[in-house]
Amino acid sequence: MAMRSVLLVLVVLVLLSYVPPVRSGPNIYIRRAFASCWRIKGSCKKRCSKSEIYHILCETTYLCCIDKKHLPILVGK
Repeated sequence: MAMRSVLLVLVVLVLLSYVPPVRSGPNIYIRRAFASCWRIKGSCKKRCSKSEIYHILCETTYLCCIDKKHLPILVGK
């Protein structure tokens, strides 16, 4: 009986010591919500792609890149 208890305790300790690999940081939905800008139609990036235009700043180092079709209409041009 004592041998079973010791074996059970060892198995439990081994299972508790196992740490599964985990991705660090917030999940993709939270990152997408906080990395968006200008009415959630743009995204904060270091550089805009060719199909996007820089509109405003997100922070001091990131640009708010917006697709051309989502840009506001310029008045008084």
